[in-house]
Amino acid sequence: MRVAEIHNGKIEVVTVDDIKLGDRTGAIVKVLGCGLCGSDIVKFREHISKEGTVLGHEIVAQIVDINSKSGFKKGDKIVASHHIPCFRCAYCKGKSYSMCKHFKETNIVPGGFSEYVYLSEEHLLNVTHLIPKNLTEEEVSFYEPLGCCVRAVKRASLSPLSDVLVIGLGTIGLLMAQTLKAFGMTVYGCDLMQDRIDRANALGIRAFNSKNLDEAHKYIYEHTHDIGVECVFMTSGADAAIDVALQTVRLGGKILVFSSTPRNTGYKNNDIYYKELTVMGSYSPRPQDLETSLQLLTNGEVVVKHLTTVYKLDDIQKAFDDTIANKIMKAYIKIGE
Repeated sequence: MRVAEIHNGKIEVVTVDDIKLGDRTGAIVKVLGCGLCGSDIVKFREHISKEGTVLGHEIVAQIVDINSKSGFKKGDKIVASHHIPCFRCAYCKGKSYSMCKHFKETNIVPGGFSEYVYLSEEHLLNVTHLIPKNLTEEEVSFYEPLGCCVRAVKRASLSPLSDVLVIGLGTIGLLMAQTLKAFGMTVYGCDLMQDRIDRANALGIRAFNSKNLDEAHKYIYEHTHDIGVECVFMTSGADAAIDVALQTVRLGGKILVFSSTPRNTGYKNNDIYYKELTVMGSYSPRPQDLETSLQLLTNGEVVVKHLTTVYKLDDIQKAFDDTIANKIMKAYIKIGE
């Protein structure tokens, strides 16, 4: 079978032995396509993953061999995620599911940018769903990244109608903003790129350009009775976004961090102390969040049409390059039929 592996700082398509189910429980699935996640970009660009790694986890697939009590059968077209918490450890009991050791250890094999993948019985029982008939492959591939956004919104524990700001209106920012809107929030968004601002406004998000820090502060305060937003969602990977967050969040408000930044800078102790801010992170979803994600996509409460650009597996390096260069919003690697 063909897989896309990291070799010498490039993504290369190579042929490896076919993956077999054997006497294992679970399923072998033919990957129809796989979304390119921002975390894949970070792992590739920052040389975090070792040589020979097959990246990708946002898979849309069809079952070709199965030994399972899940109820799935050969021929079923499914969408799946890659991590499952144990639900028993101290982290899970504290509702920090993505910090669970078992969560971090579970994964699809060998990775989503592969013609075939092994899904364990645990994957089938917890994080796999049939594809709704009203969703295309490209649309349902947002199942896992949207689940991450659902998790973030739930962690923020906001009351409906709260004023919120999403900083960064790339793919994740647009997903986050729409999720917040679906949960009943009054949503503002900002970015430096006009086409992203236009996309957000078309989706009913009150979006503006945040290049000028004073103007960003003025815009938010004029629209929030001169107090700022209840929560800022940081979906931008730019260090400068931290200053925007501190200029727009209200006293006693929250900042939810949903991205890494190049310089790994942080929030000043005295800002947090004197303003009584809550700075929190959110990383990855639990199975219940993924179920909510699929519902939002199926019901049309989160719209993802026209966000993806489709690439063939042989063109996967171009997909990485175009994403890094901000030439596209989101890449979907079409692998099988």
